[in-house]
Amino acid sequence: MTASSLEISLPPRRITILGSTGSIGCSTVDLVGRQPEVFAVDTLTAFSNVSLLAKQARELGAKLVVIGDENRFKELKDALSGSSVEVAAGRNALIEAAMRPSDFVMAAIVGAAGLEPTLAAVCRGATVGLANKECLVCAGDLMKAEMEKSGATLLPVDSEHSAIYQVFDFDRREAVESIILTASGGPFRTYTQAQMENVTPEQAVAHPNWDMGAKISVDSATMMNKGLEIIEAYHLFGIESEKIQILVHPQSVIHSCVTYVDGSVLSQMGVPDMRTPIAYSLAWPRRMATPVERLDLASIAKLTFEAPDFKRFPSLSMAYQALKSGGSAPTILNAANEVAVAAFLDGKIGFLDIVRVVEKALERMPSKPMATLAHVHEIDTMTRDMASDWIVDFARTGGASSGIAVSR
Repeated sequence: MTASSLEISLPPRRITILGSTGSIGCSTVDLVGRQPEVFAVDTLTAFSNVSLLAKQARELGAKLVVIGDENRFKELKDALSGSSVEVAAGRNALIEAAMRPSDFVMAAIVGAAGLEPTLAAVCRGATVGLANKECLVCAGDLMKAEMEKSGATLLPVDSEHSAIYQVFDFDRREAVESIILTASGGPFRTYTQAQMENVTPEQAVAHPNWDMGAKISVDSATMMNKGLEIIEAYHLFGIESEKIQILVHPQSVIHSCVTYVDGSVLSQMGVPDMRTPIAYSLAWPRRMATPVERLDLASIAKLTFEAPDFKRFPSLSMAYQALKSGGSAPTILNAANEVAVAAFLDGKIGFLDIVRVVEKALERMPSKPMATLAHVHEIDTMTRDMASDWIVDFARTGGASSGIAVSR
């Protein structure tokens, strides 16, 4: 970053990173650490990675660190012995960390666990870089209602939603015809269902383009990640689900598009590096320089596109259906998926069993209205408990008596 790309403010912009040891968190730390004259880190949080959290805190001069796992408090305290860094632990400490008066909050806690801290940051009117799509999937209406009350700013960090945000005409929404979420297709884009039955967790986390955490990589492999992004886009941009399209683009160069009524299609392009959308949110409403490799279209030479295969990747249809059903359906979708992905990574179920568990959850649990965070937690917990029971039964019987079936 240079003074010409982002004006240096005095004092520096205060930053909170929720989930600093994950993939997005580490990329944010990398960018912030390069410009200490522009960014000052107030708070860092992690769930259990004590060694990396302590290292980040010392290097960035954080004022507070929070470890979600309370059993790791003493370990973290010892790791930061002799420093001036304040240490806290537990769920309430994470929420309090999000409420500290920093100028920018990177919400990068993976999964539904990030909902409460992110909502706390929104309630205090913060500028939030949203890298946790599950917040809007599980509690989109609630998040939007709190944003209206507090005046918070939500900046999408997912590469697709950041791309749309950069080319979406918010002042003339009536001119927007549709939005196009691009998808790499994941590592099994060309696999048959028979081939996907036998894939391993190691294969599923080996994304061809992006360096992501295990859970998000598996979601990309099932294309559930894109399904969750459909729901996220609905809440972020206020556009009907029928106008949200999916386009498979294996090179991951065009990160998404907006189609306008005059036939124009505007897109944002770049190499597949999450530091670009992260930097956009950090510097907003300006831009900052990054060490990201520059896009060389001549060397790429060819960009290809495909229609999504809803039969081989039924998670896409499930997401559209959950969005249409509304109420608790998206929360059920997300909770069942998180449980199933964890079971797959632990070797308890097969790859295609992930969508089978989600499908069963959506069939067995009727959608209900949700007006409060307590309702969200209730549905989330109930879904996780039921999905866990099904997975135990499924692992024991091989699916014969579980009733789990996937659309063919």
